[in-house]
Amino acid sequence: MAKNRLIQQFKKFYITNYPNDMETQIEYFSVFGGLDISVDTSKPLIQLVDEIILQNFETFEKKIANIINHDYINTRLLHALAVGDRRIFSAFKRAGLNNGNGGSALNYLVQEGILTLEYSRETPPEKTNQKLKRSIARHRISHKVLFTQPFIRFWFYFVVRYIKEIRKKEYTNFLNNFKQKKHSYTSLIFEELSELLLNYHLRDVQIVSSGSYWDANIEIDILTITNKDEIYIAECKWTNHIINKKELHKLKEKCERLKIQPKQIIFFSKRGFSKELMQMQSKDLALYSAKDFSILVKKTF
Repeated sequence: MAKNRLIQQFKKFYITNYPNDMETQIEYFSVFGGLDISVDTSKPLIQLVDEIILQNFETFEKKIANIINHDYINTRLLHALAVGDRRIFSAFKRAGLNNGNGGSALNYLVQEGILTLEYSRETPPEKTNQKLKRSIARHRISHKVLFTQPFIRFWFYFVVRYIKEIRKKEYTNFLNNFKQKKHSYTSLIFEELSELLLNYHLRDVQIVSSGSYWDANIEIDILTITNKDEIYIAECKWTNHIINKKELHKLKEKCERLKIQPKQIIFFSKRGFSKELMQMQSKDLALYSAKDFSILVKKTF
């Protein structure tokens, strides 16, 4: 359901605004996605943040307050989830919440459709008579959380931290923070869209499980399993650097540590790939850049 919602929002943003290229589509969607407004994508993103959000700040603040039921605990949890690693227990800790009030807030935000859960696929360690290492014994398997609208995540990632200054129309710190972190912020949306693109290319097989993978030691952006037990592993890079062979070696090392043999390794890149990596494309290695995401706004899912 959450993935269907994301693709519909992505399509609607494209149809409403018709950006010149997919890089612009993805970057601007990561901020304004889910809002029912038109955006002039010929303008710099930071200018639009000023014109649309800062100059209409009171209106947006009231809307967000209504959405979260004017609850300060909800605000703290959403901010922690937006800027952290998305793991529930670490978000509770960052927000200064416990399992009781944090769990109640999380349940409310999920029920209201603001958040959706991404369930861990980590396997608990086997019980033996031997004592586990302290780090393993203390590790708690934790689910993660995704925001259902990019704009709401943007608000709690960037705005909440500087909300007192913004209310006084002091924008410098907020805008500087946005400039510094917009690429890392966009990475999650790019990862979510990359999973949709991968699943589209696997549309002729039955997908049993798909999403990010994480455990105590390893994180992989996308791990998809089919009904034939075929595994597809993907990494997503929303940076201004091209992906090279070194990244392939890193991902293969993760696969070895997990004791899995992927049918295919996939890279999704904002800015493309080294010539050496391009020459290695095969049935075992697929490469997609920003322009390839155009299929998400043109095809029916």
